[in-house]
Amino acid sequence: MVFTDEQQDFAASIRAFCARECGTRERRAALTEGFTIANSHPLLERLGELGWLGVSVPTEYGGAGAGMVEECIFLEETCRGHAPIHGYSTALTAGQTYLRWGTPEQNREIMGGVCRGRLEAIGLSEPGAGSDLAGARCAARREGDEYVVNGQKTWISVAHEADHVLTLVRTDASGAKHEGLTFLIVPTDAPGVEIREIEVMTPRVVNDVYLTDVRVPASAVVGAEGRAWSQLTRGLAIERLIIAAMAVGYAQRSLDDTIAYLREREQFGRPLSKFQALRHRVADVAAEITACRALVYDVAQKIDAGQEDALSTESSIAKLKCTEAAKQAALEGMQLMGGYGYAVEYGMEEQVRMALVPPIYGGTNEIQREIISKNLGL
Repeated sequence: MVFTDEQQDFAASIRAFCARECGTRERRAALTEGFTIANSHPLLERLGELGWLGVSVPTEYGGAGAGMVEECIFLEETCRGHAPIHGYSTALTAGQTYLRWGTPEQNREIMGGVCRGRLEAIGLSEPGAGSDLAGARCAARREGDEYVVNGQKTWISVAHEADHVLTLVRTDASGAKHEGLTFLIVPTDAPGVEIREIEVMTPRVVNDVYLTDVRVPASAVVGAEGRAWSQLTRGLAIERLIIAAMAVGYAQRSLDDTIAYLREREQFGRPLSKFQALRHRVADVAAEITACRALVYDVAQKIDAGQEDALSTESSIAKLKCTEAAKQAALEGMQLMGGYGYAVEYGMEEQVRMALVPPIYGGTNEIQREIISKNLGL
């Protein structure tokens, strides 16, 4: 697609902001307490003050009222710029359910907070229900004007920093497994909520969340009781586009850093960029990123135009292709940079770590292939 002048200016402004605020390793270290945390809350708050968080959120809830194209621009550029705001995408994913099915009061509190830099989490996966979310067993029973929640959620991003966890619970076990599921808003500081870190290869992001006799009011239901499955499928489709846009940003950063290295590094009396074998590998990566970017914004445009059918197959294709491209770009960058690609100083090892997980979260790429093939009638 061709960006409007306003969209091009928006992308340029984000790029300049990231270069200024987190453009060096030293600056990012300062923002993340020596790379021990994944989210800089002061940076999130500054982005909120600029009106860039929640750019696709309606103005009545504190957003800019733009569309998914602008949201994808923001996601791509902040990932390209290494902005340590990784929890924002999780909050945006949770926000899709609030914005579509939540009450005005829920949206003013929760989405208004996201637009100001607050984080929100979404609790879907369980020890026995990852790819098969319809197998969720975390239970909530109605007692008067409250629900009492018991169970465990796992791999919950930014739960330790979030104000709430939008939690998938089973309120009725009498029907088919896709029935009887409900979304409840669970405050992370509610009695009976315990959040434990899951140690991974990046700064703390994911957690186990244990819920023991957690009481929430009946007003904590998002949408209607027992209707979460249809809400979930749409929300996950939007999440796939969010991840795809981020992956394009990661891929572009890997390409940028690889090109800069090949131009500067000399061997056998000339820059590495003059060796055809290396140039062609870079060309392949650039071609893949360009195609992926076009795919992301094509899907985003269709969503902004109300073409919801694009969410089913095309968002899965975007997630599949873009996350694989990001992984390819990072691994090629490490290989082409040789030993320096493995050195912390040059940053490509961080790119590799960041690129390995997107093909897994938000629905593994194996699941995306299942969705695509099913929608093709296979």
